[in-house]
Amino acid sequence: MAIGAFVEGGGSGYSGRVTPFVVLSCIVAGSGGILFGYDLGISGGVTSMEPFLKKFFPDVYHQMKGDKKKVSNYCRFDSELLTVFTSSLYIAGLVATLVASSVTRRFGRRASILIGGSVFVAGSVFGGAAVNIYMLLLNRILLGIGLGFTNQSIPLYLSEMAPPQHRGAINNGFELCISIGILIANLINYGVDKIQGGWGWRISLSMAAVPAGFLTVGALFLPETPSFVIQRRGDVDSARALLQRLRGTAAVQKELDDLVAASEVSKTMRRHPLRNMVRRRYRPQLVIAVLVPLFNQVSGINVINFYAPVMFRTIGLRESASLMAAVVTRVCATVANVVAMVVVDRLGRRRLLLVGGVQMLVSQVMVGAILAAKMKEEGEMEEGYAYLVLSVMCVFVSGFAWSWGPLTYLVPTEICPLEVRSAGQSIVIAVIFLLTFLIGQTFLAMLCHLKFATFFLFAACLCAMTLFVFFFLPETKQLPMEHMDQLWRTHWFWKRIVASASASPSQAVELHHHRSSSQ
Repeated sequence: MAIGAFVEGGGSGYSGRVTPFVVLSCIVAGSGGILFGYDLGISGGVTSMEPFLKKFFPDVYHQMKGDKKKVSNYCRFDSELLTVFTSSLYIAGLVATLVASSVTRRFGRRASILIGGSVFVAGSVFGGAAVNIYMLLLNRILLGIGLGFTNQSIPLYLSEMAPPQHRGAINNGFELCISIGILIANLINYGVDKIQGGWGWRISLSMAAVPAGFLTVGALFLPETPSFVIQRRGDVDSARALLQRLRGTAAVQKELDDLVAASEVSKTMRRHPLRNMVRRRYRPQLVIAVLVPLFNQVSGINVINFYAPVMFRTIGLRESASLMAAVVTRVCATVANVVAMVVVDRLGRRRLLLVGGVQMLVSQVMVGAILAAKMKEEGEMEEGYAYLVLSVMCVFVSGFAWSWGPLTYLVPTEICPLEVRSAGQSIVIAVIFLLTFLIGQTFLAMLCHLKFATFFLFAACLCAMTLFVFFFLPETKQLPMEHMDQLWRTHWFWKRIVASASASPSQAVELHHHRSSSQ
């Protein structure tokens, strides 16, 4: 059966529209992305503020000011303790997201959102009140635990709530919220940097409690997804009523039948879902759930996300100018996120990933070339070239924000059948946090030792990830999540692997739907 015909019998066969109820629920849930974005933006900003560095990282402060021996421009912020502050959050998030998988599967998507938001509020308090490095690290660890839960559950929630034909746009709202969070953080950093007395960084760290509080309170009123209502509670009538409210129509039987069938076959896989992911029948999902977030991280995006002000100071911009430069790059990213939401369900996932990958590849090569030609070991880069680097970085973040940024959360979520969906999302978030930790821990040292070649290394990774999409990632736009198994049986490469495996439980969805239609 051709994919096009399959879609016609699937996603377009479902009745309904995007109702205000769906929009409101997804806005509340998607706001969890603001937590992640706010932290990414805040950490880079405060680590470039002189009062913050002077209080907690005096060696870096004196090194930056030139109070000690002459240091290469590439090495002015190289500090193991500073990178521990930035990256400790992500190792905590890595552990938390593996725990969150079981919580999300057993107690629901909303339960994980509530836990994540509550812990994030607690972490924000320690950040704003920090008087020593230990309180700062506790702040980062609590934030990491909160993000581990919210990042694992929210993309899952959005994909399960959305109609198939609009799933890309709604799920991409999570990445839009991440960009908005980073933008808000950059604006706050720029504003508080002007406060007399050098305590503005406390406002930056403590303000994270605002979006966390909104998410936590809002989650109390969120409905569970129809998939979870059927899978864990077995309440088909409640699921039908919820679907009718979500889709704005009473004609939801076809979608309900698919959800019931998916739930029935998932019950045989309920135990040890992470272990089930390594089975041959789920090999395509496992590979994509690992490689897509891995490629996302090695693109170099986190250089901008949490080291943008530091990097702009490295190339010669002043403190205030570097903070404003971070704002400019984030405005570009936010606009690109909106573009992604508009076009993702029309153009498809593959096309966006391929074009965005090439756009980022060219950008990283240009940054590396400019630094190689104009960045000296000592002294400042000419201001014109510093702003040229800023312009190229705007092109880079735009490419990421309308391709690999949002689609890293969308594609792995929608390709995993219900029986391993929670486990698949945990793998995605675990890989993101692990790579973010490793890059956060090593980037400043890489910049110090590899210098401009750091950006050529990122370019090589971008080349590999673009080739991976071209050869191994099938198109998933508008295909119902319960019917994704069709992709692997028709793909030139993956069909060799899944054909030799025993039938996937998710194939029972198609059989169930066929029998229902025959009757």
